[in-house]
Amino acid sequence: MSWYYLMPVIFVLGIIGIALEEQIKINKTATALLTSVVLWAILLIDTDIAAVTAGFRQFVASFPHAPAEDLGVSDYLSFKLTEHLGDVSSTLFFVLSSMVLVNTIDTYGGFKSVAKIVATTNKRALLWRVAIASFFFSAFLDNLAAAIVIIAILRRLVPDTTDRMKYACISIIACNAGGSWSPIGDVTTLLLWNNSRITPYYQIFHLVIPAFVNMVVPTLLAHYFLFKKNAQLRALPDVPEDSLDDILPHHTRIIVLVLGIVSLMLVPIWQTFFDVPAFMGVIFGLVIVWIYTELMFFRFKKRLEDASELRVTALLNRADLTTIFYFLGILMSVAALIEGGQLAAASTRVTALIPNTGLLAAIIGVLSSMLDNVALVAAVLGMYPLETSGAITPFVVNGSFWIFLAYCAVTGGSLLIIGSATGVTVMGLEGISFGYYFKRFSLLALAGYISGAVVYQLISLIF
Repeated sequence: MSWYYLMPVIFVLGIIGIALEEQIKINKTATALLTSVVLWAILLIDTDIAAVTAGFRQFVASFPHAPAEDLGVSDYLSFKLTEHLGDVSSTLFFVLSSMVLVNTIDTYGGFKSVAKIVATTNKRALLWRVAIASFFFSAFLDNLAAAIVIIAILRRLVPDTTDRMKYACISIIACNAGGSWSPIGDVTTLLLWNNSRITPYYQIFHLVIPAFVNMVVPTLLAHYFLFKKNAQLRALPDVPEDSLDDILPHHTRIIVLVLGIVSLMLVPIWQTFFDVPAFMGVIFGLVIVWIYTELMFFRFKKRLEDASELRVTALLNRADLTTIFYFLGILMSVAALIEGGQLAAASTRVTALIPNTGLLAAIIGVLSSMLDNVALVAAVLGMYPLETSGAITPFVVNGSFWIFLAYCAVTGGSLLIIGSATGVTVMGLEGISFGYYFKRFSLLALAGYISGAVVYQLISLIF
């Protein structure tokens, strides 16, 4: 029984270690993987945990003709480990493929044309253009990729570091807002979609307006309080011409951009109408872009003979595997707690303590500003199984809890700069301190978070 209570303690310590990555000097991916391995090792060692024993009995019952001595608890756990790994892999392959696809678009200069659209010397006008671009880019790509693209654009347009930090902070809020209403906008919404808690079009219909409000309110406040009327940027920096202009026709790069964006946008359509898993849809898009670039290399062989770094094979080698392994560790850690039965027990206690599911989702959103939202949402998925009895509850497919959780878990990460991968990435790229963001933007993010939540509740009453 002691092992039963030790498992959630190890998980919490792992989450704390991830949050204190900078202080303890241990990469969060290593912490997540270690937590996963230790939790599953405990299950394999202490096979008398009640939930494991009950699950094993059901496992044996599913093989009525197999000799009892041929089945053991270790067989059951090996089966469940493989089952969970399969479920997790669908999310990991989606994230990996979308990373490579977005990186390909960026490498071919597809996003650089956006700088021409956003460019203006009026500070307030630029603020709105940055926020709106961040909002929609994060929905079509994902919030992390969108933030990286926006920062690259800002470095071309805003030479003053102080001004650029303000735009960067607004982009964090806008990217997280945009990521909340799209099934591919954030890893947490992807988890909810892949685990059949929400469907893309229901999510978009119910969250696009609250998410837009979440973006508009902080931007409006920043418009009046952070930038003076008619304030102008200094002269734009002398940005060197794109190095690809000499070797790659402009129209081919636009085609790569269009193919990549359309491929990502079509993923929910493939899944909804043809029942194609999300990760298969994004892999299909990656393959289309891959084939086009290979044909382009064949067509412009002489021009591109020294540009092997543009091939998708080279871009695959530059994929962020650290992030992939991090998600693997987190999701498999949660899977261990599911099999151990701790999350089921926790759901009973949490429901008794906080019976209002809307309040529960809002609290999870606030917690996501301090703890990893992927781990929180994965844990919640384990705590509250999908309701399939036919009764109308907040936990059915597209239930009010799951939809509101998608909004809260993503946008809640904007309350602190360390609350989301987007914030942490921008923090590193622009050297923004925790205190700078907290003093100037946390209240703005909170105003947007509350405003969007209120709008969602009003929409849920109408529809």
